[in-house]
Amino acid sequence: MGAPIIESLRKHTEAYLDCHLMVTNPLDYVEPLGKAGASGFTFHIETSKDNWKELIRSIKSQGMKPGVAIKPGTLVEEVFPLFFSQVESENPVEMVLVMTVEPGFGGQKFMPEMMEKVQILRKKYPLLDIEVDGGLGPSTIDTAASAGANCIVAGSSVFGAPEPAQVISLLRNSLEKAQQTK
Repeated sequence: MGAPIIESLRKHTEAYLDCHLMVTNPLDYVEPLGKAGASGFTFHIETSKDNWKELIRSIKSQGMKPGVAIKPGTLVEEVFPLFFSQVESENPVEMVLVMTVEPGFGGQKFMPEMMEKVQILRKKYPLLDIEVDGGLGPSTIDTAASAGANCIVAGSSVFGAPEPAQVISLLRNSLEKAQQTK
């Protein structure tokens, strides 16, 4: 999927279209996705350590919100420099995506040990959007929500459910309940 899909979707919705790219050169995709109507652009720190400032400026220039993702084997501290840039007076990224599986394919098992990263981020940056992706569903959502995640990506648990709307409602309610108790 890419810019043509985003462009097609944008014609039919005002919804937030979050694009998460695990590619070797995310700069190549910023302009096409921005022009297509993407709302957010999440890149992986693992592929952008040398050019994240340029990447974030480019994302913002296209009217998208920048986010950064980290794989399970990446230390959470790797993303800390992206919050206080000497180039900009505001936080350069607006969301951190903590991968709770190894990126690559759907249906993997949720890695609860990744919730420590979520907890560290939530404590250090209380207003940050923290997203989790991988293995999220009815049996894991409370763990992610109580750790401090306020955004989730759910694929297999929603699309594989007999009643996807019920699963979406359950996931949303869990996140909202956890945010109210904090």
